[in-house]
Amino acid sequence: MSADSAGAAAVALKRWGARADEALARALPREEQQPLELHRAMRYAVLGGGKRLRPVLVYATGTAFGASPEALDSPACAVEIIHAYSLVHDDLPAMDDDDLRRGRQTCHVVFGEAMAILAGDALQALAFEVLANDARLQADACNQVEMLRTLAAACGAHGMAGGQAFDLAAVGKTLTPGELERMHVYKTGALIRASVRLGALAAGCRDAATLAALERYGHAIGLAFQIRDDILDVEGDSATIGKTAGKDAANEKPTYPGILGMDAARAQLLQHTRTAIDAVVPLGARFNPLAGLARFVAERGS
Repeated sequence: MSADSAGAAAVALKRWGARADEALARALPREEQQPLELHRAMRYAVLGGGKRLRPVLVYATGTAFGASPEALDSPACAVEIIHAYSLVHDDLPAMDDDDLRRGRQTCHVVFGEAMAILAGDALQALAFEVLANDARLQADACNQVEMLRTLAAACGAHGMAGGQAFDLAAVGKTLTPGELERMHVYKTGALIRASVRLGALAAGCRDAATLAALERYGHAIGLAFQIRDDILDVEGDSATIGKTAGKDAANEKPTYPGILGMDAARAQLLQHTRTAIDAVVPLGARFNPLAGLARFVAERGS
């Protein structure tokens, strides 16, 4: 990864991440609005930092097609709100049972399990409300419905929830590489792919070939993200990665280093990163930020 490419990706993350933070703060219920504790838990879960990769992918993709930032705010918020809800539920004692997320206590530790469950439920509903209420999207009802469908598919039984089910069933078991990939195509990859697609749809892209290229990009960067996450779980520390390091191994969860070995996991990471970049290079220079983000994902935390 060149210094210029790394710098451009870092600038994009900072700029679009800051915009996402501002849009999210507006989209969430106010803390002083009843029911107070629920709204505080929702804001705590969403506004507690994070890489904001998913909304950044929305902004980067939509901007490449010439969309204004204002046209991309609601899909960017929607994907990050869904992501935040998934983390709240993922950290619960019945799931991964973690007490550290984004460098601070998890939502259920601060607000209790019942309120954390409700916060996650309310956040999932809010994501669709944000998309449905956007007046810019309402101008093209068919496209708005497709965006809602895209988001719903990404977080349902053939998306995050299905991936989480595979994950729970895999604890203590040895998966084949194909089974491991399937799990993460659902659990991690679905929302990342949706982020890219939502950015394109919000910008008015209807070209099937272009959408297919972006789907390949999203698929590859989603797997690269997960492999890098697995590597960081082994090599990183809690202060750096913002969550409990070594948690996967302690919980006997299948990971890329655990199943493939570290060298093969690194090779897979490089392969998926190249695939992501190759998917968008033919689309032209305006998609360079997406290529830079793919490289950034592959090297984050290093």
